[in-house]
Amino acid sequence: MKRRPPPAVEPGFAEFVASRAAALFRTAVLIVGDRHAAEDLVQSALERTYRHWGRVSAMETPEPYVRRILANLAVDHFRAVNRRPVRLLDHDGVAPDHSPDVDEHDAVIRVLRELPPRMRAVLVLRYFDDLTEAQVAEVLGIAVGTVKSQAARGLAKLREAMASQEQEERTA
Repeated sequence: MKRRPPPAVEPGFAEFVASRAAALFRTAVLIVGDRHAAEDLVQSALERTYRHWGRVSAMETPEPYVRRILANLAVDHFRAVNRRPVRLLDHDGVAPDHSPDVDEHDAVIRVLRELPPRMRAVLVLRYFDDLTEAQVAEVLGIAVGTVKSQAARGLAKLREAMASQEQEERTA
């Protein structure tokens, strides 16, 4: 039986994946809080992107299109029956460090995982990926006002959680 060679991947898509996959993965990890689920989401987002690469590559910047797919897949991930964010095991998380900055970063990540998926997506895209409110709205398919309100509420929850965590550390 004669085997057919695998189909060739379009060079533009391969370049896009090589240059942006790591950033998409970081975003996915922050949104879903689970490295394995994030890998699956990025893979699915890139698969969907490739199916329409002819149209996507014609865009001035294809990354917002891929981020929108990624964010929608992340929300769908949490909508699945009885699915909740998976707690990372100690060895899956960031390795402990003696630096206070790293500890604070880890605390922010832990608190971020407690937020609802859409709010988390807004915060990650707005402040981690440094997108404008309009870009976040475009990526998530929501109004700019919704981005503003979700960001404000999310930041308030982060501040509140961080303040109570600091209070716990002082009393311990």
